[in-house]
Amino acid sequence: MIVTDRITLAGRLILPGSVIEAGRLAIEGSRIAAVTSGETEPGDLDLTGHTVVPGFVDLHVHGGGGASYASGITEEALLAARTHLDHGTTTTVASTVTGEIDDLARQAHVLSELVEDGVLAGIHFEGPFISRNRCGAHRPDLLRDPDPALVRKLVDAARGHAKMVTLAPELPGGLDSVRMLADLGVIAAVGHTDSDYATTLEAIDAGATVATHLFNAMPGIAHRAPGPIVALLEDERVTVELINDGVHLHPSVLDLAYRTAGAHRVALITDAMGAAGMGDGLYPLGPLQVEVKDGVAMLADGSSIAGSTLTLDRAFQRSVQMDKLTLHQAVESLSTTPARLLGLSDSVGSLETGKLADLVVLDSDSYDLVAVMRHGRWVRGGETFSTVKSA
Repeated sequence: MIVTDRITLAGRLILPGSVIEAGRLAIEGSRIAAVTSGETEPGDLDLTGHTVVPGFVDLHVHGGGGASYASGITEEALLAARTHLDHGTTTTVASTVTGEIDDLARQAHVLSELVEDGVLAGIHFEGPFISRNRCGAHRPDLLRDPDPALVRKLVDAARGHAKMVTLAPELPGGLDSVRMLADLGVIAAVGHTDSDYATTLEAIDAGATVATHLFNAMPGIAHRAPGPIVALLEDERVTVELINDGVHLHPSVLDLAYRTAGAHRVALITDAMGAAGMGDGLYPLGPLQVEVKDGVAMLADGSSIAGSTLTLDRAFQRSVQMDKLTLHQAVESLSTTPARLLGLSDSVGSLETGKLADLVVLDSDSYDLVAVMRHGRWVRGGETFSTVKSA
């Protein structure tokens, strides 16, 4: 890593509410010291032709680089986090996958240590408290009803670092668990659910604030049975996760979500499994086997999509180039909205004075990732830029 104790970057900056074509971002230690407009000065790093956006925040990711957060192995978790960091995710919430309760508790212990070390921002339990009818790439025989005592056992195992629990509110104990999670300050997310419209509204009123990968693993919209999707989309209290990889959602569905909820309520996630950043082949996802062909992850028996191989730099690029989101919409959904949901807006999610110097540098034409900085340190690509010399 290249340590940047004091540095000024000069280039195009995407700020909350504005774009500075010729901006200067001053960094001291781990934080942004100033954001200004103007020409480059001696000692600046010249980022001409590049666009600087805040580091990406991923609420929902299972692994990458051939490694899984569900392995319960510290080295694998570190590899997964590093893989996504190389692709611009500077804040990661590690997601588990359905397993035995005691195994999940052990995984939470390992992941909690990495939260305490500053590698991760928290833990997301996806399963086992989900519907058998909508379980997707979760092993049906390991699923459990969301008994509040079992849910609390996992939250306690995370030692204060549980950020989110996905559950199906229609199951016995579901609404009580949502209330308990809300009381504990843990995000209750509706997902992998067979819930109807009315029950979903009950869950939101009980404290649920996130839709886990909206549209996927839940009933579709019917004109007399709107189901969970409509309830989650229409309520301003709910942030909706979307997987924009070209596989999980049709572009028109993505557009519908943005027109209904707005970027301030959309969090683009990867839901990536171990194959992210890797090639085709066979990979584990918890206790299940996944086959990746042409970048698409499916259970080996072909019965379900099994997460994604997406990285957030590609989600940004696709959103702007193919889906025609504005740069501000993309930044909001990849950084600002998830940071706010996690309660981290004071430190990450936007390029503002006083916040951590977490940023991603993109080519201004192609939006390919060029460099990544976390906490004021280049972790990828910093050597690309030249220092502007005085005349």
